[in-house]
Amino acid sequence: MARLYVESDRYGEAPDNLLLETVRNAVTDLVRRRLAQSGGDWSQFVFGESDRLIDAADFQSIERQILASGYRFAWSAVISAKERPEIYRDTGDMGGSVGFSFEHPEATVVPVDRNGRAQCGVGDNVVSRTGNLIGVAKYVRTTEQVIQFMRGGVPANTIAIIDDSGGTLTAPILQHLAGIVCAGGTVRSHLGILAREYGIPCLMNARIQSIYDGDHIELESSAIAKTADAYQRGEEMTARIWKLQR
Repeated sequence: MARLYVESDRYGEAPDNLLLETVRNAVTDLVRRRLAQSGGDWSQFVFGESDRLIDAADFQSIERQILASGYRFAWSAVISAKERPEIYRDTGDMGGSVGFSFEHPEATVVPVDRNGRAQCGVGDNVVSRTGNLIGVAKYVRTTEQVIQFMRGGVPANTIAIIDDSGGTLTAPILQHLAGIVCAGGTVRSHLGILAREYGIPCLMNARIQSIYDGDHIELESSAIAKTADAYQRGEEMTARIWKLQR
């Protein structure tokens, strides 16, 4: 079954709890039935027979239940939407075009300062570094873009702006990026973990406005990294993002 994403906007709003409960109940019921059929104990089932007793047809049945309710999946990687467009939401303009930008309603925007920088948002810093990062913004939101970069190379100083915190889409080119701005997730998301391991400055859960392809931007990668405790307390601990006036 395709990766399930309950309804949410691309900036990480809370998922639909009713749908989560429906899916959880369907999967739990399936496991219970198959466990009873196996005649064994729990550990034997989980570590031995479950991969044979639960198959693709079972999950396709659950998927049909979800679709019958009128729900359509949101995308985690664009390839899913292209392979099965009938069950995925319209993703709209995928970026990379002239005049496209994320426009988060809660972005922190500050006019141009004396250094020629206009703050156009904030994000959660994955790792605190000794200095800030300056680079060129590029929306990376389709598999076609990734393939083009794989064939022709990623331009120097590219700061990728993406909205898939799973890291699947950008994995083939990740190590060639100068920096990352992700509109979703947390510092513990898959993408955040990969960026930390590759040593790439990265801001997650970014709330930005008016950044376009080709803009020179500066990430406050020197800001303190957001902690797990801060997430639990609901404490803001953000790094700034500026657009440089050139």
